[in-house]
Amino acid sequence: MSSGLPPQGNISGAAPETEPRRPLPPAKKKLSARDRYLPALISVAMIVAVFGFAGYAVTSAEQWPRIARQFFDLGAMAASFPQVLRGFWLNIQVWAICLFAIMAWGLVLALFRSLTGPWFAPLRVFTIVYIDLFRGLPVLLLVLIFGFGIPALNLPGLPNSALFWGATAMVISYAAYSAEIYRSGIEAVHDGQSAAARALGLSQWQTMRYAILPQAIRNVMPVLLNLAVALQKDVALLSVIGVRDAVREAQIYTAQTFNYSSLIAAALLFLVATIPMARLTDYLTKKDRQRRLQGAS
Repeated sequence: MSSGLPPQGNISGAAPETEPRRPLPPAKKKLSARDRYLPALISVAMIVAVFGFAGYAVTSAEQWPRIARQFFDLGAMAASFPQVLRGFWLNIQVWAICLFAIMAWGLVLALFRSLTGPWFAPLRVFTIVYIDLFRGLPVLLLVLIFGFGIPALNLPGLPNSALFWGATAMVISYAAYSAEIYRSGIEAVHDGQSAAARALGLSQWQTMRYAILPQAIRNVMPVLLNLAVALQKDVALLSVIGVRDAVREAQIYTAQTFNYSSLIAAALLFLVATIPMARLTDYLTKKDRQRRLQGAS
């Protein structure tokens, strides 16, 4: 005998609600062996063809035997390698010290330019003039001016080393670029972050330190690594003021033997140092892009 009451769990007597079914992800189509391997084989074939043609064009030139003796003599490379390697170790040391100084000084400049309020107007003007001045001058010109000019003044209390002043010129120039990179990262942080930090009672400096800078530095890290790669190569500019780095040692060997293979040895050392860092930069750039895409979805 029916009591006339609706079924339990549905007091209104309406039909029970069901959640809409989510569409299943499309099944991945299994690729055939031809579709899997043919693009890779075509890529390898194209690379071999292009580089093979370039190599044939170079080695079949009439003057190639003479160029090979002058630039690719393995015996000359081996003979000059100890001196070039010793000079390259100096390149690495200067690069590491300059990189640390550039990152620190560039960050200070970016903070100066990001400060608001009338009390900080002199710092903002100083930073703008500094960046405009040293971004507009070639690094080589600064190295020559600092490396030859300041030691010639014999200023009391200051070192007269061309290496010191050449490295200082590198820091001054590259810090102007890194300051703008930092500033772009700071301005990319949403204004809501600053508003939230101020609502919690943080001062302008505390907001910058705890809320803005961590996000800004993470955003610009791939660009800073690209700057580090460029700096690693430009340290070789110190050779023009007599610093006995890898390039200078290679030039000394060339002047003694009239063979340029030592320059190729120096070039190989720079490639060994810069290529891994370039690949690391590409990897971090890819990870940063994926993180941004996930945050936007």
